[in-house]
Amino acid sequence: MQRVRTNGIELAYELRGSGSPLVMVHGAQGDQTMFADLARNFADHFRVLTFDQRGSGLSEKPHTSYSIALLADDTAALMDHVGFSAAHVIGVSMGGTIALELVLRHPGKVRSLILGCTTPGGPKAIRIGGSAFAAAYSTHAMSPEERGRALAEAAFTKGYIGQHPEIIPAMIEARRQRPLDPVALEGRMKAVLAHDVYDRLNQIGCPTLVITGKDDALVAWQNSQLLAEGIPGATLVLLEPAGHCFWLEQPQQSLQAMAQFLESVVKQ
Repeated sequence: MQRVRTNGIELAYELRGSGSPLVMVHGAQGDQTMFADLARNFADHFRVLTFDQRGSGLSEKPHTSYSIALLADDTAALMDHVGFSAAHVIGVSMGGTIALELVLRHPGKVRSLILGCTTPGGPKAIRIGGSAFAAAYSTHAMSPEERGRALAEAAFTKGYIGQHPEIIPAMIEARRQRPLDPVALEGRMKAVLAHDVYDRLNQIGCPTLVITGKDDALVAWQNSQLLAEGIPGATLVLLEPAGHCFWLEQPQQSLQAMAQFLESVVKQ
């Protein structure tokens, strides 16, 4: 793990593999460890950058205001630091909103875009919310047991948890090893709930894949449909059964769809 201060924030990051640059942007209460298997697979053909965002993981967690634009600028600054003038970008959940803002604010830095389980935001989108969201993304202090269980039950389908009961203790342990800062989480959640790029989607000019789980209880799959309809030339892939963490529930199908997309872009 490496660390750097850039754009006024200290970020923890990791580089692996060789080939075309690839940046992976994690979700709201996740960190770069959520991409462990995907990053390992992509490192065979790409120079992969993963990192903990401002307010997450092992990076600095200031108790200040957050915005998706700020987090996109952090991403661009880190890309500059590691020598990525442009890269393929994968963003999931809140990371997808950051990837959208990155390509709109810094279009020359994004060669292609993969948007997973995310939303354009705004009044036309299905708002992130509901009981599963309220329990899993509470900004009140919670024990690792409470938060890990709530997130697992919100992010995965009941069928997957039934077949993989180890997922709940694994997520509890993840919260124990990398506890959340409730104040920083609150700032991040305010940022993602204020996100709205719907009217700017037609400005995105790079190849785009939109992918999600049909059974996502946190970010409704119809939001991915809105993204695919609004971004010129975008392709939509729906996986089922799969919840919010579709790349873990359907690892082979997810990897295949992403790899085929990236291979087609690299050949252009």
